[in-house]
Amino acid sequence: MSELTQRVIVSIVAAPLALWIVLAGGAPLAALLAMACAIGAWEFYRMARASGARPFDDAGIVLAGLAPLAVHAHYIGVFTVRPALVAVVLLLILGASIAMRGVEGHPLGAVATTLFGVVYTAGLLSFAYAIRYHDTVAGYDVVGARRVAVGAFHLGLPPGGMLLVFPVVVTWASDIGAFFVGRAIGGRKLMPSVSPGKTVSGAMGGLVASMLVALFFARTVLVPVAHLGFTPWGALAFGAVVSIAAQTGDLFESLLKRECGVKDSSRVIPGHGGVLDRLDSLIFVLPVAYLLIGWLAFPVFS
Repeated sequence: MSELTQRVIVSIVAAPLALWIVLAGGAPLAALLAMACAIGAWEFYRMARASGARPFDDAGIVLAGLAPLAVHAHYIGVFTVRPALVAVVLLLILGASIAMRGVEGHPLGAVATTLFGVVYTAGLLSFAYAIRYHDTVAGYDVVGARRVAVGAFHLGLPPGGMLLVFPVVVTWASDIGAFFVGRAIGGRKLMPSVSPGKTVSGAMGGLVASMLVALFFARTVLVPVAHLGFTPWGALAFGAVVSIAAQTGDLFESLLKRECGVKDSSRVIPGHGGVLDRLDSLIFVLPVAYLLIGWLAFPVFS
């Protein structure tokens, strides 16, 4: 089976499932994020070890997987992550470096790499849950769900679910626009030492595509489904900033892989590489989108 065939099959199966989980929210979304964060952390530590670092892999993977679950538990009122608990976990990792690494084991690098791996994966990807239950849709996320007819079926589209779809779709638009415009026009390389295939024309194509899709999505989906409005300039600004964040996230992961001497973060997704290869843009986009929604969106009720 060719790599392209594998990629198409995985996309056909995974995309509808991921969309259902995003719309469902709650425990299914937390579980999906926990799995993605744990695998992403494993990939990060795998690359870090290829560069010579010696992180505390097991502890970092467990913490990354628990982070989205802790966010979910906080949201439903079961468990609250307090600053003191975070401090204790940090102290345990610092203490472990004394016994498990010592002077010759590069303890500073081990601790720094371990903690950064958790923040880079779980700390940033967990903003997907925060967007799904953003303050701007709090109180009417379920009640305000619209029933949309698709053939013989009627799908419930919760406002928070569509709000999370928003930055994902805009990120896809950026990736697709950059790919096709870059291939069609070519020209000056964007950062050849980091990612030889990316061009300035592609970056501009991704920027324009994101802005247009953000404007279209905000006007045709967010207003009727999520009861959220953006001014035209606000929607265009959202698309532009998200595209910049997405392309920066992509370049950052390329930078990591260059330093570590690996082509893909892993091969866990047939035809697609690793989790970080698929989510590198969203890792940067999600926290940025969370802030932008709070600044630019406003409730619209008919």
